[in-house]
Amino acid sequence: MANSDADLSVGENASAAGTPTKGLLPLLFIGNAAMYALYSGVGGILLPKQIEHIDAASKVANLGLVAGIAAMFATLFNPVAGALSDRSGRRNPWILGGGLAAVGAMALLGNVHTVLLVAIAWCIGQAVMNIYQAALTSVVPDRVPLARRGIASAAVGLGIPAGTVIGVVLASVLADHLGIGYLALGVLVAVAAVIFTAGAREHPMPPKQAMPLRDQAAAFLSVLREHDFRWAFIGRALLVLGYFSVVGYQLYILQDHIRLPDGLKAETAVAILTPISAVGMTISTIAGGILSDRMDRRKPFVAVSSALAAVALLIPVFSPSWPGMLAFAAINGLAFGSFMAVDTALVTMVLPKAEDAARDMGVLNIANAGPQILGPFVASAVVSLVGYSPLFIFGGLLSVLGALAVAPIRSVR
Repeated sequence: MANSDADLSVGENASAAGTPTKGLLPLLFIGNAAMYALYSGVGGILLPKQIEHIDAASKVANLGLVAGIAAMFATLFNPVAGALSDRSGRRNPWILGGGLAAVGAMALLGNVHTVLLVAIAWCIGQAVMNIYQAALTSVVPDRVPLARRGIASAAVGLGIPAGTVIGVVLASVLADHLGIGYLALGVLVAVAAVIFTAGAREHPMPPKQAMPLRDQAAAFLSVLREHDFRWAFIGRALLVLGYFSVVGYQLYILQDHIRLPDGLKAETAVAILTPISAVGMTISTIAGGILSDRMDRRKPFVAVSSALAAVALLIPVFSPSWPGMLAFAAINGLAFGSFMAVDTALVTMVLPKAEDAARDMGVLNIANAGPQILGPFVASAVVSLVGYSPLFIFGGLLSVLGALAVAPIRSVR
């Protein structure tokens, strides 16, 4: 449970930064949209295409290996990146540095031609993007009062559908020109970083003294001993694992499992499904953020959206067809948009200490990146052994468990 000192610190930081609705919310939207554009464009289109070009026969296993290694690296690096910005007392320099470095990382990724080098290059890409992400994620608990967390989280959440559409459409158009596609996504993040840091002036917090590595590791683990934070972590990890186990293989699912209409390429199908999902995300993100603020309730929204995600993931099991995927995309978008908008607000309310916000949000981001370690390995094993339908069932079960995990949280209603 967040203590009164943490609440006071958050309120002071937010007040010092100015009213969050006057300029900060659009910048949060831009910064997060660019980030999700890169993640979705790379993970959904460019990386699977690159792996398929290298070795089509082993594409499922190789994609699982590359994505899993990169996610493992991201999981380890994200809390470190958060602690670095905490120690400096600044967010903007890390956002700008990570955004600019994304250009070089994507340029490298687009010009390698073996599975090993793709894995190494994508790990570098994950490193610079986690520097960007850890600092950007901490802006909400730093600068937004508790009463406005829902609307601020909605601004962050809206970046998911907008960024996903931009990233997937851009990547689909440039799927036959991988190097240009990767570079375009890197430039998009760099531009967003410049816009954000130019527009969102910050009041530096007092820098923190350097801690020994052992103490840093102990501090990272200590936050998981906090009851509410731990359950928030578990709930997000379960839903994200279910989501990315399926979405991470969407291109291959459309190529090998779904009955597509004649003449419809899998890459084009992804570009059609993504905006449909994005519309659902946009509607539910706005509604979830505003209603959760007005009702002063977070847990019911998180639980319902997790359960709805489970329903969506079962549709392609019973209807492995193009109409079934269209229905899946629409319902899954509604579920995931509401979940991300409200769960982000919920999580910021269970942070133990405001002064460690970036570090603790970095630990929470393990719940985003960590499942992507298990997801590719488990998904590739499931697909290789029993096919794609059990993969959807697996994802649906995890979403149900994610909905149940929010129940033990005590400090948030």
